[in-house]
Amino acid sequence: MFRRVRGLAAMLSFALTLPLAASTLPSAKPESVGMSSERLARITPLLQRYVDEGKLAGATVLIERQGRVVYFQSVGKLSVDNGAPLAKDSLFRVYSMTKPVTAVAAMILYEEGKFQLSDPVSQFVPELKELKVLKDGKEVAAASEMTMQQLLSHTAGFAYGFNQWDPVDKRYQDDKVLISKDMNEFIGKLAKLPLRNEPGTKWQYSVAIDVTGAVIERISGMRLDEFMKARLFDPLKMDDTFFDVPEAKLPRVGTNHRWDATEKKLLVLPDGEYPVYRGTTFFSGGGGLVSSTTDYARFAEMLRNGGALDGVRVLSPKTIQLMTMNHLPATIAPDKSGESPMITTGGFQGSGFGLGFGVVIDVPKSGNMGSVGEYSWGGAAGTVFWVDPVEEIVVVGMIQLMGSPWPLRSELKTLTYQAITELEPH
Repeated sequence: MFRRVRGLAAMLSFALTLPLAASTLPSAKPESVGMSSERLARITPLLQRYVDEGKLAGATVLIERQGRVVYFQSVGKLSVDNGAPLAKDSLFRVYSMTKPVTAVAAMILYEEGKFQLSDPVSQFVPELKELKVLKDGKEVAAASEMTMQQLLSHTAGFAYGFNQWDPVDKRYQDDKVLISKDMNEFIGKLAKLPLRNEPGTKWQYSVAIDVTGAVIERISGMRLDEFMKARLFDPLKMDDTFFDVPEAKLPRVGTNHRWDATEKKLLVLPDGEYPVYRGTTFFSGGGGLVSSTTDYARFAEMLRNGGALDGVRVLSPKTIQLMTMNHLPATIAPDKSGESPMITTGGFQGSGFGLGFGVVIDVPKSGNMGSVGEYSWGGAAGTVFWVDPVEEIVVVGMIQLMGSPWPLRSELKTLTYQAITELEPH
């Protein structure tokens, strides 16, 4: 039990911190859920400083505890060259924050008995049955077939095309793997390329969740966007989440930006340098969604709440537990000594990886406050979310800055956890 609100000052601080725009999610005074209004209010000046210094066009942050919103603020503009303010219902390119959504969509089918984690991916996408692996400059037959568990945990052997010095990544770039007209063309391109690693030998961030999207389409007989709308977005009332943004909602999508380190200023990316989300035909399960802060918070709260929200159940609590466990020791083969590999996910110390999420396994190694079992992911334009099941916290942060050089994600973690005044009993 948390102690009662402490005084009128705390209530006034709360009123200033939490505008009424959070109406689609229940709200609460921070003190009623063991947080400090005064301390949460430290977040807004941080966001405003980034905007005032010209480092961000705008930023939106939403924080929940025990399923109730305790902080929700937007500062800045939709674009550095547009006077329109960033609003709480603005739409953001969430890029790789699409991946957890796709993983949840896949696990809906898992719960229906449509696949097992040990099933080979080729059972559903036969084009990927006889993939080669590039070893010492030669393409050789893979020693084993990738499984669905490996696919969902980024240990299937695929690449992403990010590293121009890696020969496999270079071929992803040359063949424009992620610039495909539809899912079948994407799979066709991928089937002609070698794997970067043997399945089950290394964690490698990759197109694996895009392949998961193909599996969903093959099993369900529906396009990925249609499946997600019917099974996730409509049930969860995520009315502002799309692969293809309706014409009437396009004004709510701001421009994307990059930081010019030489000129020390934000630049708006030209239209051709990011998806337009209009006339979409390739539905990227790895990075294709546009969403609002509130919509993504509803998705994250469903996860925190054990797979259900507002009386609608998407997944079982046991499935959520399974997805947010560290799967890397199970999916990556032990080394020659018989020991499990040291886990460092994508350069994030102290983290493992579940089925669609990074998972904190060692808080001190992570270099920030948090909890063991906390799960999260971010997007290329600087968006981030995390769920802390120990402290019953959900955080969603939205910006639009490709390859952000700023430590905003870490600062947001610190300012969220320093606002806790009473720990959840463990």
